[in-house]
Amino acid sequence: MQIATLSSGQGQRSFVALLDSDRGRYWPITDLVDGFDGDMVELIRAWESLAPQLQPRGEGYPLTDARLEAPIHPHRNMFCVGKNYYEHATEFSNSGFDSSAQAGEVVPEHPIVFTKAYSTLIADGDEIPRHAGVTSQLDYEAEFAVIIGKGGRGIKKADAFQHVWGYTIANDVTARDLQKKHRQWHLGKSLDGLCPLGPWITTADAIDPGNATIRCWVNGELRQESNTGLLIFDIPTLIETLSAGIELKPGDVILTGTPVGVGIGFDPPRFLDTGDVVRIEVDGMGVLENAVGK
Repeated sequence: MQIATLSSGQGQRSFVALLDSDRGRYWPITDLVDGFDGDMVELIRAWESLAPQLQPRGEGYPLTDARLEAPIHPHRNMFCVGKNYYEHATEFSNSGFDSSAQAGEVVPEHPIVFTKAYSTLIADGDEIPRHAGVTSQLDYEAEFAVIIGKGGRGIKKADAFQHVWGYTIANDVTARDLQKKHRQWHLGKSLDGLCPLGPWITTADAIDPGNATIRCWVNGELRQESNTGLLIFDIPTLIETLSAGIELKPGDVILTGTPVGVGIGFDPPRFLDTGDVVRIEVDGMGVLENAVGK
């Protein structure tokens, strides 16, 4: 099942909708469920009672008449994981930009977790701000993102997928110079607009999270191609690690890490600039595409 956040008409309030991307049609949840007028997080919280009612009625509306918004606006920062593919850990170590590693370390012993401000969120098709006066080393990172459904603390790996509601695509855009300069990564990851997310959320029953191929093109050139089966720390491990002392909540977003092929992995590095187009695709989850603005 595909669930999107849409807006229709200038100045109109956004709304949550059931989506059929193959047919290019959508059905507002308010048309399917009497009395529901919430956002994506509220839908997730009420999912068990509402899901049986989410069936298309009639022809719906053409997606061409609506605008895709960022599919979810979590109520706190997103959880992110660094160096979570072996080849990317190596390219990052070799790049000279990794100020977080212990001497001689390439692959981390434990998940590297940081947060990305929710104010970074933008939608499919939105421009990524260039932030030219702040950074000269803007980089892309294609990522598979997890949306928490059932919250909890102390979640064990064996139970982790019971707490996952869905998946989406993310671009963890990074100001590499700030990431290196400040050592802790939050500032380099959290400039406004540096997290395209979407285009929608695909519910957990429709995706195999252990075998999802992720690809990223920059200006039509394939730069990244890998599979979630190659994660160093898989999704259950990440959920167990995060929830050990932090209560996960419905609507929390976890970015699971990026594969090899980011801009700093080239010699010389290939950073993003105004007009560049980043296209990310995960099989069964659609395409997230954004150009870099001024």
